Amino acid sequence: MTDTLVVQNLRKTIGKKEIIKGLSFSLREGEVFGFLGPNGAGKTTTIRMLVGLIKPTSGRVSICGYDLQRQFSDAIRHVGCIVENPELYPYLSGWENLEHFARMLPSFAKERLHEVVSLVGLQHRIHDRVRTYSLGMRQRLGIAQALLGQPKVLILDEPTNGLDPVGIREMREFIRSLAEKEKLSVLVSSHLLSEIQLMCDRVAIMAKGEIIRIDDVETLLKEQARVYWKVDSLERAKAILKEQTTVLGEADGRIVTFYEANQLAAWNEKLVQAGIRVSEIQPKLPTLEDLFIELTGGETID
Repeated sequence: MTDTLVVQNLRKTIGKKEIIKGLSFSLREGEVFGFLGPNGAGKTTTIRMLVGLIKPTSGRVSICGYDLQRQFSDAIRHVGCIVENPELYPYLSGWENLEHFARMLPSFAKERLHEVVSLVGLQHRIHDRVRTYSLGMRQRLGIAQALLGQPKVLILDEPTNGLDPVGIREMREFIRSLAEKEKLSVLVSSHLLSEIQLMCDRVAIMAKGEIIRIDDVETLLKEQARVYWKVDSLERAKAILKEQTTVLGEADGRIVTFYEANQLAAWNEKLVQAGIRVSEIQPKLPTLEDLFIELTGGETID
């Protein structure tokens, strides 16, 4: 799978304080990549460096093979982004907004206007004034604007911010379809952990200017899954389970082990064969929020 965005040892120092401390990660073609971090973690500062709004102190950003610092025009033409809220003219129609932004592109075919309108599903309202749009429609129009130049990388800062639950679900499904159908790499910064869990293929978790973990969502959650065993002989059961898996300790009179769905029956059988009565087997599957709190020491999400 092709890497479209590669970040190597990215740093940002303001005064004597290092804000961003050596970030390295990459985005793959067709994936949705989640960017998570508590207040002051450095997500927005990082995004601003990725799109050339601020200059890094050191490190390298490569977009589709072009160095962002040395080949800025070639690199940035492969990026579409919305940092914070879309900048739109409410007194113009959606179509007129897109026409205005299209004029800023070095080369542009008018057919692309129709393509992006179709992509974001605004065909029936595109000639209405933007001030009549719902927040979700404005977000879609903003994404249409970001897609005008046919980017390979789409960066969205809080795309579901302010949306109601239905709008959040629609935006999530829309972003996933963009990645899959258009083969876009989509970087999503969000404070909605449950949405990131449902939306993203991989996640980077930031704290205090550093990335403390990157992995696909399924792997991250699997590592945190636990099984709680209620038995009538703790020490004997613990010894048997240690032969099968890792015993993590005890909690509320229960033995805690790792969770492996296809092994639970076999482990239970070993206990029963040893004459141990198992009265409860309780798997606990964590959410991304549980993992986030554990990795960041309970810091508050943005």
